[in-house]
Amino acid sequence: MAVSVRPRRSVLYMPGSNARALEKAKTLPADGLILDLEDAVSPDAKPEARANIVKVLGAGGKPYGKREAIVRVNGLNTPWGMDDIAAVAKLGADGIAVPKVESADGIRQVQAAVRAAGGPEDLPVWAMIETPMGVLRAEEIAGASPAVAGLVMGTSDLAKDLHCEHTFDREPFLTAFSLIILAARAHGVAALDGVHLDLADDDGFAAACAQGRRLGFDGKTLIHPKTVAVANAAFAPSPEAVEKARELIAVYADAVARGQGVVVLDGKLIEQLHVDNARRLVALAEAIAEIGAAAGVSA
Repeated sequence: MAVSVRPRRSVLYMPGSNARALEKAKTLPADGLILDLEDAVSPDAKPEARANIVKVLGAGGKPYGKREAIVRVNGLNTPWGMDDIAAVAKLGADGIAVPKVESADGIRQVQAAVRAAGGPEDLPVWAMIETPMGVLRAEEIAGASPAVAGLVMGTSDLAKDLHCEHTFDREPFLTAFSLIILAARAHGVAALDGVHLDLADDDGFAAACAQGRRLGFDGKTLIHPKTVAVANAAFAPSPEAVEKARELIAVYADAVARGQGVVVLDGKLIEQLHVDNARRLVALAEAIAEIGAAAGVSA
């Protein structure tokens, strides 16, 4: 049985106002890019940023190859949000990221704006979860539409609203992380960890990536290219894990073909759920290799 998995180990924000950065992104080994019209762009630069992104994505083809190219628009309640959607809805982006989503209605409003702009009904929508209300309604948001592709943690804004601190162990966010991941898995969508703001804190960044992987996030959102390699390594299955997964799949298939009712590998009982997880892991490793080969960079 074939399993389809899209790697999202590293998803890098790129400011739309920086045309040079948008060009450089074509050479970076990130799995995905968020071409940003919101937080990374000052109010006076937003029209220029929109024009830059339209130029890049509107040139035809897939300018970023197999990398997922998502556009983060401004909120619909801002002076720029509706114009952003009107400009990017038909560009062929891999999705639209929407800031501070707090309800299923927020998703439906974005979809209505996309339709009004002539965009596809199934254009993927990524919901930024950045407020206490967004966290509490994460399940509702994840299930709002088949077009919802994923939930993205926005820990900076969430910390402000929670009146909490950014600690090394990120303990103040653990409840929110769990609720986001539960909602994402319940509805079969992706879950991305928030950004790490201190670019000089290499140890803290590595620890956050490792923690995010343990918790179940698919990958991490990033604010600087220098962090891509660490995130890619943290959220990728190790060669040893992939080899063991292939062995498990083969042993189970052989046992089923022989009509054996009990399958054991390395002294452990193997069931279908273990096979399903092994297939997902192998598919992820193969997809990562494909992205790297297509880009001509190390995955």
